Parts: sequence; structure tokens; C-alpha cells
Amino acid sequence: MHSPTLLIVAAILAALVTGVLSAVWLFNRRIPGLRFWAQALFCATVFCINLLLRDHVPLPLSVVLAQSSIALTAYLCLLGAREYMGRAPLGHGVAALALALLLSTALFFTLVKPNVQVRIVLTGLVPGVLFIAAAHTLARGGFHKVPARYLFAATVGVHGAFLLVRPLLFKLAAPADGAQPETGMVAALSQFVVLESTLALVLVAFGALMLTNEFITNELRHLAEVDPLTNVFNRRAFLTLLDKAISNAQRTQTTLPVLVMDLDHFKKVNDSWGHRAGDDVLRHFVMLAQRCLRKEDVMGRLGGEEFAIFLPNAGAGGAVAVAERLRAMVEAHPVVTEQRSIALTVSVGVTVCAGSESAGTALQRADEAMYLAKERGRNRVEMTVVPAAPLAPATTTNQPATRTTLAA
Repeated sequence: MHSPTLLIVAAILAALVTGVLSAVWLFNRRIPGLRFWAQALFCATVFCINLLLRDHVPLPLSVVLAQSSIALTAYLCLLGAREYMGRAPLGHGVAALALALLLSTALFFTLVKPNVQVRIVLTGLVPGVLFIAAAHTLARGGFHKVPARYLFAATVGVHGAFLLVRPLLFKLAAPADGAQPETGMVAALSQFVVLESTLALVLVAFGALMLTNEFITNELRHLAEVDPLTNVFNRRAFLTLLDKAISNAQRTQTTLPVLVMDLDHFKKVNDSWGHRAGDDVLRHFVMLAQRCLRKEDVMGRLGGEEFAIFLPNAGAGGAVAVAERLRAMVEAHPVVTEQRSIALTVSVGVTVCAGSESAGTALQRADEAMYLAKERGRNRVEMTVVPAAPLAPATTTNQPATRTTLAA
């Protein structure tokens, strides 16, 4: 297949995938990076059309279009990767200055000191570096968890590396006997370059669609597992994670404390100041609770104003200390709004998972301890464990108290 036919195929494919990604973005504008990838493929389409029409376009204009379109393709791909990964956007001023310098250099070696080899180097150098930077940006999160990112990164990374070594390949393939450049190995290499670019184009489009699917899947999983008001796990997801944590604790022979918390007199907040104030109180409580927790600790909303936490690789004493610190922090930090300050207290029940019990059993025992704290005056911490758990004797302190009750 000769080069013009390959270029026509590449241009058609570039236009098609540009249209597909643009349509997907129009209906899913919240997907990060998708708009940049659609724009990148549009620039690739311009590049292909420019190559097809290079015999009918003035040489300086053809050089400007070629250099700018391929550089913008790589730059927009990098912008899309950074946006998808939540990275800060790049300054377009620096990019515009770099593009102006690139075009000036290319025109110099077109009009002042014509040199095709230098222009080929420029066409591969800048985009190659940008494509590799995009690959480095995307390759995060672990292949087994997010394989689409690594496949996309591999595509743009390999393409970027090929752009960097392409000038060397043409130099090695150049005929030494003064033959025409369109014959022999150079012609074959030109066809291979077009084939590689066409394949990279298709793979980039599929990669963008795979990342779109990954984002939508994560969003659906987030909606299914996370409480939309407080942004912590909902009851179903928390119980699933607690079951896994209990199994891991049994396997490693470590303790797993569980805390159940209930805001005191929360109904009064809703009745007195409305449900909007109640929502503010719940979000405020979660914010305070997360200050007391480590990264590996897991918090969930069981329903209403009741929350639960489990603390992997923590002991009973540490769990009580966390519960007491949380209780004191909630008491010391009322919810401050524009019109009022709402005082809060919380009752906390603590237990330690034992044996092969289920997540529901452990949670029920912690819930009983929490209700015991309610009965004994609220704004306190109570702990209950099974007799087999190797815990210290019960201790009693001044109000607010932390007590230990042995469950029969």
C-alpha cells in the first residue's frame, strides 16, 4: 500500500475518532481529560490532511501546519492526562512561547537555511517528549486496579519514544548512492511511520474511551458505596469492609476494635433549626472524626445520626483513647453557622472483635455499648467485650466516663 493511501486511511480514522470522542464529551462533560483528547485527535486529523495536501500548499504554510498540529496533539494529550489524574493545569503562556520558538526554528530551516533533516528532528523531538510526559502522568494507581491507565500510558509512551528515534531511523535508511528518497528503504520506512501513527491514533482513541468507562464505573461505585451527604461509606459498604477486616484480623491474629457513635439529641437539632442545620451538623461531625483517625481507619454512616468506625491494627486501649479524644473534640467544637452556634455531644460504644464472629455481631455489641452510654447520661464512652478477650480490668474516671462492661 503506498503512502497517499495510508494517509487517506489515517485522516479518515482520525476524523471518525475525533467525532466519536467529541460526541461522548458533549453528553459527559464531567469526565476529566476527554475534551483535551478529542481536541488532540482533531489536531491529528489536521496533520494528516496537511500531509495529503502538501504538494498543493505553499511550503512555509505546510511546515507551520505540520509542526503546530503534531505539537498540539501531544500537548493536548498531556493536558488530558493531567486533568484526568487531578493534576494542576499547565500554564498556556509557556506552551505558547515554546510553540512560537518551535515554529520560528522550523521556518528558519525552511526559508533561510533549508534542512529537511532538522525539520524531521523537530517534528519528533517536542511531541515525543510531551507524549512520554503524558504516559508518565497516567501510569499511577497500580496496573491490577486501573489497567486502562497503564494501557493508555503504554500507547502514548511507545509512540513518543518512536517519534524520538524516528530521525535516526531515516538517517540509517537514507540511500548512500544518491538514489531518490522515495525509493528503497526510505519509502518502506515512510509507510511504516504512517502505519505506526495510524495504529497509535486508534489506540489512543480506544484508550480515551477505556478511561471514560473507568471514570463512569468509579462514579457508579462511589454512588453505591458512599453516603452522599457525609462522603463516608454507607452501611452496606461499611459492613462489607468490616467483614474483610475481621477475616484479616483473624488471619494475622490481631485485634480489631469497632466504635459505634450516635449524636446526642440530634432530633432536637432538626426540630429546632431544620434539616439543613441537621445536615451541617452531620458533616461537621464527620470532619471532626476524620481528624482523629489514621489513613487506614474506616468510617461509615449506619443511618441517621449513627456512625461506626473500625481501627485495623489497634488495641482496645488505643480504641478507647480514640473514642475519648473524639468525644472531647465534638464537645469542644460546636457547629458555627452565620446565624447560630449549635453545641454537640456524642455517645460512643467500643468493642473488640473476637473469634469468627460476623460484622453484624460485632457491630451489635458496639451498638449495645453505645446505648449503655446513652443510659448513663450521654456524652461518654462505654466499652463492652466478650469474656475471652484479653483486656484490662474495668476502669472508672470522672464524668464524662469511660467504662468497661463484660458481656455475658
